[in-house]
Amino acid sequence: MKDNIILIGFMGSGKTSLGIRLSYQLKRTMIDTDKWIEQRQKRTVSEIFAACGEEAFRKLETMCLEELTATAQRQIISVGGGLPIRKENHSLLKELGKVFYLKASPETIYERLKNDTTRPLLQVEDPKGRIRALLEQRSPIYGSCADVTVEVSGKSFEEIVEEIVREI
Repeated sequence: MKDNIILIGFMGSGKTSLGIRLSYQLKRTMIDTDKWIEQRQKRTVSEIFAACGEEAFRKLETMCLEELTATAQRQIISVGGGLPIRKENHSLLKELGKVFYLKASPETIYERLKNDTTRPLLQVEDPKGRIRALLEQRSPIYGSCADVTVEVSGKSFEEIVEEIVREI
């Protein structure tokens, strides 16, 4: 296993924001897999979803992980919320480093994302219901991929950073 810190969790759980803070505190570079894909594809995640579909995007996520397992060392890696749902990504995540599941309540996620129009999976009539349904499906998957589960609802970023730093 490499010496990377991997942040997984549902969209809006704070992976990117927390990754940036960890990056500063631990003096490590940070990679956001969604941004990595956008840079290589020269289009946004929403554009990829619209043009190619979710399955094509999920394949790009796996390709990203495969490359990172060969190149990433001592980095903070924030992955897209759906990346862990592909079974083949589980072993890649473990190989890449220590995996932290940022666990947030449906209410916390809804409050953080209710005005965000960039999330393709939430552009539905009932986003709160969609969040609950997806979380119910994904939470056990996130838990099975994680080395450590960190409850983030009701905590400040400083508290969460402290908790992760203690675990590493």
